[in-house]
Amino acid sequence: MNIQAEIKAYITSQVEPKRSDMQELHRIILDAMPSCKLWFLDGKNSENKVVSNPNIGYGLQTIKYADGKTREFYQIGISTNTSGISVYILGLDDKTYLAKTFGKKIGKANVTGYCIKFKTLKDINVDILLEAIRYGIRA
Repeated sequence: MNIQAEIKAYITSQVEPKRSDMQELHRIILDAMPSCKLWFLDGKNSENKVVSNPNIGYGLQTIKYADGKTREFYQIGISTNTSGISVYILGLDDKTYLAKTFGKKIGKANVTGYCIKFKTLKDINVDILLEAIRYGIRA
């Protein structure tokens, strides 16, 4: 299965309203990053053991580790969880920026150093979420 088919299967496997919200988020991010590299991680490690929720990734960055090794990874990610949806904005140097800049005005969401977690899209200001995503793309 190719990445786009895996993404479609993942989104359509969700129950409502997560399915519609994930489809809308996917569309919003693709509008903001029309020619980005797409990723799909099934949440399993090399031993086929579940280590995280499956997630969709957008964009490309090179992560540098303390030991000097590097790895390509996505910039923006989305996944479902038991309580709703998480949007990951990776590669930010200032781990307080998202919470300070978007936390109070985004709506009913938990904003941490790289994650914005909410129950449904109707609980948040989608324009503010898009602003945070665009910041992550630039950063």
